[in-house]
Amino acid sequence: MALNFNLDALMEPALLADMPWWQYILGGAGWTIGLMLSSFALALVLGIIVGTLRTSRIRVVSLVCEAWIELFRNIPLIVQIFVWYFVIPEFIPWYKQWMIEVDPVYSQFLTAFICMGFFTSSRVAEQVRAGIASIPAGLPNAARALGMTQVQTYGYVIIPLAMRLIVPPLTSEAMNLVKNTAVALTIGLPELTMRANEMGENTFQFFAAYIWATFIYIVIALVVNGFMRYVEARSAVPGLILAK
Repeated sequence: MALNFNLDALMEPALLADMPWWQYILGGAGWTIGLMLSSFALALVLGIIVGTLRTSRIRVVSLVCEAWIELFRNIPLIVQIFVWYFVIPEFIPWYKQWMIEVDPVYSQFLTAFICMGFFTSSRVAEQVRAGIASIPAGLPNAARALGMTQVQTYGYVIIPLAMRLIVPPLTSEAMNLVKNTAVALTIGLPELTMRANEMGENTFQFFAAYIWATFIYIVIALVVNGFMRYVEARSAVPGLILAK
């Protein structure tokens, strides 16, 4: 069977859109990048909080944070996004009504944002906990010897240092999140993969559509990786992390 391979199809006008297919698919990259950046920001905030409290000596607090990590880390992402989109609104009437009234793309983006942020936060939390555990005991002891409270020790010494130590694994989480955004197509968000699939279904040029989408994903991933490598080099701690 001959392969239906025609890159010229990318220059043809997209169905119901006043632009060629290559531009239509490229527009989906905007949703992908926006979802990745916003979800990663949410994951960092939640991950730092949960990961820090995970090291608490208060057993109940530590167990709640551990439950959070295990819950969001062990349930498949595609199941979580379906739960957030189809199940959770049934228990929140005003949220369900809002989803009905607004443009579907906004509710889809919000759902994907929450789902990806919570899912990634469980992984970030484990990185934060590991970073805190890797800090030499002498540093927090020295902070307390200087008269710092427990909160001040965490805020000025432990957390800032731990975050600098875990930049390399956070790079992997950021890269994974770029790829995980494709799951949002299952609820209809017009992100990069969704739009490439639309081109394939309308023109039967799946090779051209996904080659172009793959190229865009590679560019996004390289930019994210390059930025994180820059952050890693700038945040290197002399004696603990070697600057590259």
